[in-house]
Amino acid sequence: MFDLSEEGRSRRSGASFDQASRSSPCRVQETIMTVPLDVRSAGNGRFSDDERAAVYRVIFERRDVRRNFLRKPIADEVLARVLTAAHHAGSVGFMQPWDFVVIRQRATKQAVKRLFQKTNAQAAMHYDGTRAALYRSLKLEGIEEAPVNIGVTCSRQRGGPHVLGRSTVRDTDLYSTCCAIQNLWLAARAEGIGVGWVSILDHGALKKVLGIPRPVKVLAYLCLGYVSDFATQPDLEMAGWRARIPVEELIHYESWGMKIQGKRRNGDAHHEGLHENGRRGTNKVGRRTAGVEGQSSSRGLRHPR
Repeated sequence: MFDLSEEGRSRRSGASFDQASRSSPCRVQETIMTVPLDVRSAGNGRFSDDERAAVYRVIFERRDVRRNFLRKPIADEVLARVLTAAHHAGSVGFMQPWDFVVIRQRATKQAVKRLFQKTNAQAAMHYDGTRAALYRSLKLEGIEEAPVNIGVTCSRQRGGPHVLGRSTVRDTDLYSTCCAIQNLWLAARAEGIGVGWVSILDHGALKKVLGIPRPVKVLAYLCLGYVSDFATQPDLEMAGWRARIPVEELIHYESWGMKIQGKRRNGDAHHEGLHENGRRGTNKVGRRTAGVEGQSSSRGLRHPR
């Protein structure tokens, strides 16, 4: 069985989960759960056609869910798989700055819902006319309807004052936590669980509701639950709020604004040649070649995270 907090206990003394849930007889941290080995490690590093298609399917079918939540509870072992997937996100300097506050109690959800209502009323004042009417018609949260809410935080001091890779871009800990959120979202979708990100909240007030320490930053408040169906398009797209931008408008080649790919074939050939040489360990005249950053190619490519 897999204890979700085994790594967390070794690096901090604070609890990762909702303090209010300590009185509940069904606690995530008390129920030791497993992630099957065949899920965590396939062995050969390759994916079948069906597995690859499933990865793309879960990406394209991910939705920001705010409605149609069912009363069906999320089993502890399923929630454990989803949180474990989140915990396996990449992080700067292997910092793992995230924590997950799991909320099931109605009173806590009601308190958060009141925060949303106050902040949402303020946000609505930014719009006029038909845009304001459309905004007020949108359902932007499922706090009370979802069986599980999760607050995702970032402990910015974790790892000490000097975290590898963070010296010049301090916010990489925040980016890392967002990677964990995306992992959670995709894993939940694969489990048939909808996730909605409630961003219209005063995070300072939310920290007080959830008892989050002052140095810890709130990144997200998520609503999770099984749903009656997943929409075929994002809600905001269907409502006419915004349309998806064609991806070709967002891709630049070699420098900003270059939308024409140009001599891609030559570049590919150069890259392929380097790859082949690095893999064989010799160049075309039989000499030994250096690998990444001057390492011998016999050591292979190494990824820090």
